[in-house]
Formats: sequence, structure tokens, C-alpha cells
Amino acid sequence: MIDLRRLHVLRAVAHYGTVTAAARALHFTPSAASQQIRQLARELDVVLLEPQGRGVRLTPAAESLLHHADAIEARWDEAEQDLRAGEGAPAGPLRVTGFPVAVAVLLAPMAARLRQRHPRLSVRIREVEVVESFDLLFEGESDLAVVEATPAGPPPADARFEQRPLLEEPFDLVVPADHPLAGRAGADLGDVAHEAWIAPLPQSPCRTHIMSACGAAGFTPDVVHHAVDWNVTAHLVAHGLGVALVPRLARLTPDLPVVRVPCAGRPHRTLLTCTRSGGHRRAAVAAALEELRVLAAEAVA
Repeated sequence: MIDLRRLHVLRAVAHYGTVTAAARALHFTPSAASQQIRQLARELDVVLLEPQGRGVRLTPAAESLLHHADAIEARWDEAEQDLRAGEGAPAGPLRVTGFPVAVAVLLAPMAARLRQRHPRLSVRIREVEVVESFDLLFEGESDLAVVEATPAGPPPADARFEQRPLLEEPFDLVVPADHPLAGRAGADLGDVAHEAWIAPLPQSPCRTHIMSACGAAGFTPDVVHHAVDWNVTAHLVAHGLGVALVPRLARLTPDLPVVRVPCAGRPHRTLLTCTRSGGHRRAAVAAALEELRVLAAEAVA
């Protein structure tokens, strides 16, 4: 019989990319994690890892084994859901994660509504970035995440997760209140092609959307200032230091002398709900997903 704990170590190596990172996530030492992989390879009489530069890569045999390991993990989760199917109304802890805007606009009101409708359900929210949301789902430390679709995330067909579209969130052009575009019902990004820009840091997923939108309008923005928080961005705009694209759901400080202007071409980002494979069948998760669908419709409206 294969020790399923060793399969989990192999899945972690595939997920995190290195034995060291996998060991850290599993609270193993790197040598202990390596020993688990070596023992699994001996049991199966195959090579699972090969040297690649300073790291390792999975062999075709390991990739094939991972396909079955993911299926086993999914079936185990499904078995747990079947055992709890008769428990009735949603109850117990529900661990959810999301990036800052998702927490403020979607997850916080979701938790409040669920508290009213299902008193035995305890929602626990954790604000994290998108990559960490997937890590926490993989590790079994989270039940549901609201994430932004990015090229760096797992593909939609990844068997470990179920990713479902939640809403298409447009970006607005944010300009100072005395800007020539401030009074318009809409604007073309080309109108601000030669102005200074404020944008997220290069590693931010939103940075990719902003650069793509500007590229589609025929220019590369001159990013003079960088900000992580959307309210910081708005304050920089208010002082006349540049213009910015800001997601529609981002709540900006009231009374700032800035104006949101809808953009031609409708630049947007896609928000997704994500669970482990089969996780949506759990009563608590299903109730949360229903509330999120309602909140997303309200937010878009």
C-alpha cells in the first residue's frame, strides 16, 4: 500500500515548485521531505525527481502519479462531504480568504448575512493575496476564496480546484476634480496617454490589467508613482500627481477631490470563487457561494 502522506509531500513539491518550499509549507525539514519522496520512489520502483540546475523537476512518472494523487485527494474530500450530507443547516467554522477589495466589498457583508441566517455557522475571514489563497486552499487551511483571475494562477482545468466566475469588475479612470475629463460620461485612455500615471507595483496582478488596457489604447503609460493601496493612489491623484485606473469596487476615501470616469473599451478584471475540488457541496460553502452571487450582482448594479 502507498502511504498517502508521501503522496501529499509529492503534491506539495509540485504545487510549491521546490522541496524546500514544500517542506516549509508542511512544517517538515527539507531532508525529511526529501526522504518521503525517496521512500515513495522506492516503493513504486520509479524515479520521481530529477536534478535541474540548482533545483529539481518532476519526471513523467511523477506527473502521472500526481494525476492519480489529485484524484485521490478529491475523492477523499467527496467522502467527507457525503458523511456530512445529513447534518442539515450550515454549521461550524467556514474559513474564507480574499484580497483586500474582495474582503471589504464581498466577504465582510457575506459574513454578516450568514451570521443572521445561519447562527450556528462561524465565518472566519483572512485577508491574503491571490497566490496565498490558493496555497491555503491546497493546504486545507481554507474552504473558500475570492480571487482575481491572473495568468500566474492555476489554470481553470486544474483538477485540484474548482474556479467559478463571480463578476467582471471594470476599471475607472480616476482624475483630479479639475481635470478636463472630470465632467465627461466616459473617456478614451488615449486622452491621458501623455500624462503622469500612478500604478500598482510591477508584481501586482492589477498592474498587468492596467498596462494591457493602455497598450490596447496605443501607448505605454509613464508610471511616475507606485502605490499598493487604492486610497493611497487616490490621494496621489487628488494632489495632481497623475492619473490612475482603479477597480470599480475599490472604496475610496469620501470627499477626495477626484472623479471616476468610465473608460472606453471597458478594461476589467475577472473575480472568481475557488474551492478545493468538490468543496462547493459542503452546506456552509454552498450557502456562502449563494450570498456571494447576490452581493456580486448588487455590486455590479
